Amino acid sequence: MVVGTGEFTRAAERDGLVLDEGQLAVAARLAGLGSALGGRRRLFGRATAPVRGVYLWGSVGRGKSWLADTLFDAVPLTEETEKRRLHFHEFFRRFHTAYGRYRGERAASDRAVEELLGDCRFLYFDEFHVHDAGDAMLIGRVVRSLLARGTTLLATSNYPPAGLLPNPVFHQLFEPVIALLEASLDVVELTDGQDYRTSRGAGRPRSGFAAGRYLWPGTEHQLTDAGLTVPTADERRPLRAGTGKVEALAVRDGQIWFDFHELCDRPVSTGDYLELADTAQDWVLTGLPRLAETNRDAAQRFANLIDVLCDREIPLTLVSRASLAEVLRGDGLPADINRTASRLSLLEQHAPAGADRSLANESAGRRGADLRSR
Repeated sequence: MVVGTGEFTRAAERDGLVLDEGQLAVAARLAGLGSALGGRRRLFGRATAPVRGVYLWGSVGRGKSWLADTLFDAVPLTEETEKRRLHFHEFFRRFHTAYGRYRGERAASDRAVEELLGDCRFLYFDEFHVHDAGDAMLIGRVVRSLLARGTTLLATSNYPPAGLLPNPVFHQLFEPVIALLEASLDVVELTDGQDYRTSRGAGRPRSGFAAGRYLWPGTEHQLTDAGLTVPTADERRPLRAGTGKVEALAVRDGQIWFDFHELCDRPVSTGDYLELADTAQDWVLTGLPRLAETNRDAAQRFANLIDVLCDREIPLTLVSRASLAEVLRGDGLPADINRTASRLSLLEQHAPAGADRSLANESAGRRGADLRSR
């Protein structure tokens, strides 16, 4: 089956989008990948040879995931058996669990990947990024196992391969994996252009994560006007997260409340956030500080939490005493704060009477531009 650029233009029309020149160029390359996957003859139930994959990278909000999602849906393979779409955080949580079962055995990584993917021929790996040196070594094993088994990989990232694990103290440890990615995949850049998240049109229907809100200064009166009831002390409830526990301010009919310092200023992992995301489909996070005034680990955990909730399409109400512009301003913020800012721009902004409501939306775009210019 031939997958053409028409798949992308028709999808854009359905979503009310107009693809720009950079997106059309990427669509053409992805269409070639889709045609190769759809037309590859199989022998005894398996592909005769793997199809060369694509590593797609570019600035935040440029539509990388949308383009990759469109390709994934168009490829004529059976979902969950022959093709699989996994977010980086979700895959790595599953891999950690599976790897633990084979730890100490020969080819433990290969066995864990085989358990997770089975006969999967095409793996779409969204939001590929590497910041932690410990994780980097396991990620390297995953990449080698995937390529050795002939899986065609499509990865999206805000970083080129050479920009993975950017910490200069550890970067050289990941250079062999970077070289393997560059040799085994076509590295395709989605060139800079409009950030479609920060330019989201007013009046367009909101759903999923974008159905959330940003409330400041977060007075009780403002929360009441937004249809929220401040939790009482007797509503506090401990919840299991991994091997530990976190305390929710309240859990009510599918809605869960947390305080920033409880959820981000303690050693809570991304895997814990994924587990907690299974407990409720409507989140409220109160006490959000100016990120420059908290410690870097807490700010990074907040960025990880936003990644998880956005990927899961879970509406989030953020409550802070400061505008989003102030929250995202300052030095020493996480490396991926531009992606966080872009995602937070999806939230409907509720400002106090008389405040400039454009500040929050403006800040997300400006913060991303500032980081890209460095």
